[in-house]
Amino acid sequence: MTTLDLNSWIFLITFFLIFGIFLFFDIFKRNERYRYLAYLVALLPINYLWLLRFDIILTYSILFGLWILCILRDIILVYRKTKEYNDIFMFFILAVIVQIVASSIIPEIATYLKPNGTNFTSKLWFFYLPDIYAAGVDIEFVLAFRLLMTTLLIFIMGPLLLDIKGEDIPFPVLLVIVAIFFVPFLLLSYIWVPDAIWVLSFLFCVILFIVLLIITKSGKEVK
Repeated sequence: MTTLDLNSWIFLITFFLIFGIFLFFDIFKRNERYRYLAYLVALLPINYLWLLRFDIILTYSILFGLWILCILRDIILVYRKTKEYNDIFMFFILAVIVQIVASSIIPEIATYLKPNGTNFTSKLWFFYLPDIYAAGVDIEFVLAFRLLMTTLLIFIMGPLLLDIKGEDIPFPVLLVIVAIFFVPFLLLSYIWVPDAIWVLSFLFCVILFIVLLIITKSGKEVK
């Protein structure tokens, strides 16, 4: 484990404090919607940890944990009261995109983060991502990574399904929704059963399609 000096500790604590400000922004009673910036601000301590050579699998596990805290807050304080999910989903997706872009830029600046056989990083196209199947990975970190990513995806997809429950949705739109969910299913299949990634993802899509047929309406039902 990386040993931090005093300055590194101060920077790290400061970044987590900034995250905490936006995570609990509502306690300031300012009636502003800056709470959603917590999804983006969570990237500060995480990428700083990565720059400090912390295990990338552990680092991403912490990121998933921070995002789960954000979603839990929004489900309890926002979605449960207003049923509005658009801002939650938009800021989460924006944070994911920013992190993906950062994963392609940071190792080009800090070249020691590039795959070297010992830092459990792999390159996919232009992006440097955790390699949970690399030799020598910490099994406990990998398990935490899998469980937290699975929980995160469930928390993101669950409210989306609840949001469209009972709505009039044409058959072609159902297919589009299933196609959108294919990427999360692909990720889940990869982190748990990589040898069956395509087959398992297809199975998840079929199950989701059945669920959508049950919880939505076509709008053409005979009354």
